Amino acid sequence: MSKTLESGSSRPLSDTGDAASNRWKALVFIALAQLMVVLDATIVNIALPHAQVDLHISDANKQWVITAYALAFGGLLLFGGRVGDLWGRKRAFVIGLFGFAAASAVGGAAVNEAMLLSSRAAQGIFGALLAPAALSLLATTFTDPKERAKAFGIFGAIAGGGGAVGLLLGGFLTEYLDWRWTFFVNIPFAIIAALGAFFVIREPAGGRNRNPLDIPGVFLATLGLVSLVYGFTRAESDGWTDPVTLGLFVATVVLLAAFALVESKVRAPLLPLRVITDRNRAGVYSSLGLAIIGMFGLFLFLTYYLQVVQGYSAVKTGFAFLPMVASMITGSTQIGARLMNKVPARALMGPGFLFAAIGMLLLTRLEVGSSYAGVVLPGMILLGLGMGTAFMPAMSLATHGIEPRDAGVASAMVNTSQQVGGAIGTALLNTIAASATGTFLATHHAPAAAGAVGQKLVQAQGLVHGYTTAIWVAVGILAVAAAIATTAINAGRPGTTTVSSTGAGEDAGTEDEVQLPVAMH
Repeated sequence: MSKTLESGSSRPLSDTGDAASNRWKALVFIALAQLMVVLDATIVNIALPHAQVDLHISDANKQWVITAYALAFGGLLLFGGRVGDLWGRKRAFVIGLFGFAAASAVGGAAVNEAMLLSSRAAQGIFGALLAPAALSLLATTFTDPKERAKAFGIFGAIAGGGGAVGLLLGGFLTEYLDWRWTFFVNIPFAIIAALGAFFVIREPAGGRNRNPLDIPGVFLATLGLVSLVYGFTRAESDGWTDPVTLGLFVATVVLLAAFALVESKVRAPLLPLRVITDRNRAGVYSSLGLAIIGMFGLFLFLTYYLQVVQGYSAVKTGFAFLPMVASMITGSTQIGARLMNKVPARALMGPGFLFAAIGMLLLTRLEVGSSYAGVVLPGMILLGLGMGTAFMPAMSLATHGIEPRDAGVASAMVNTSQQVGGAIGTALLNTIAASATGTFLATHHAPAAAGAVGQKLVQAQGLVHGYTTAIWVAVGILAVAAAIATTAINAGRPGTTTVSSTGAGEDAGTEDEVQLPVAMH
């Protein structure tokens, strides 16, 4: 059955005020769930030292509090997106939220290391189900170009700035309550979002992909992504030439190559190659992943710089990140959302990433006694404006023109590029910083007369030298992201087209045309 459209609009004639109101209510709950997932990527980092002491976690095992989540989340994202396409995105969204809440409750109540690590892995599993469902629900709920721009502006601001908010909230909860509240805080978020979604969100008919699961694809993709994420995590702690690290990278190449081969042969692939061979989506995935490498590295170094070098408390550090969050929201909602339907996506993404690179460039001037207002703040604001402006059209374009049956897996690819980018950024840039610091300390020594104070100053100078060296690399990575976005993405202003949900392997006799904005070349 085909829906009749108004001239020049993708909104069905039957779209009533109540339906429009429900869409914006749905956005509130989708955004709340996205905020919870993004917060969790950084909020636990602040609490980790306190949890380590309470639960007697060794230094060798403390990284697994972060790694257990990253491996489960990054490794299962494609599978989670495909399950959402099969079960229905709303069902996957609600199950993911309740599962995430339960895992968070276990983590907050943990009495030993094993209980905490298992809860983090469970958070990652349910997060992998929840995150692609949230983005694909947004893509299928908002199909009118103007509404879509506003909705993705809000979603993009949360995706970009949520990590910094996590630093603030984590610092506040840890300092004034207890580290366990960095887990318990997820429970009200998840319950409110799940109940709201259950009563408000409506999925379009005919959007499911009822083909059987591609089990070989699930196996190869999960092992390949786990190997990739763990390889970069291990490189950070054990070095790039460690035999196990190198073995993990070799395994990644073999597993993902086998995955691509399987996907090209099976009738109902886990990741249809049509999703990633589209020029615009490929450009989004690659440029967004590169940009995340630079941004996650900056979060790490600025947190260390403000706390270790400048002596900020956890709460003060969180507040120091707020201007960047505000500028990300401004870039996403006031620049990206307003211009998305007026200019091509590359005209926002390319300059956005370049603007972020300029912000990074300002931060290469960091010194031990640098002024927050004079050096840190301008760099943060430019970075936030640039990333916010670029994030919004990137997330929207990644799901433009996608067939409804592929919406979940296309959304999962956005999350995968972010997750893998974050793992690479943390490991790669931290390794570069540590190496630069070691070289600096080996060649700079405080005079004997300077005593302990002089030694402390040289140590601080070495740390800052390491941070700025890594930030220079991040500048280059963001410049490459800008170049890819400008040259690889050739989509014009979003228009409308009719996309049939009927495809190979769909239920026979079912055809429900869905209006989606797509890139007009």
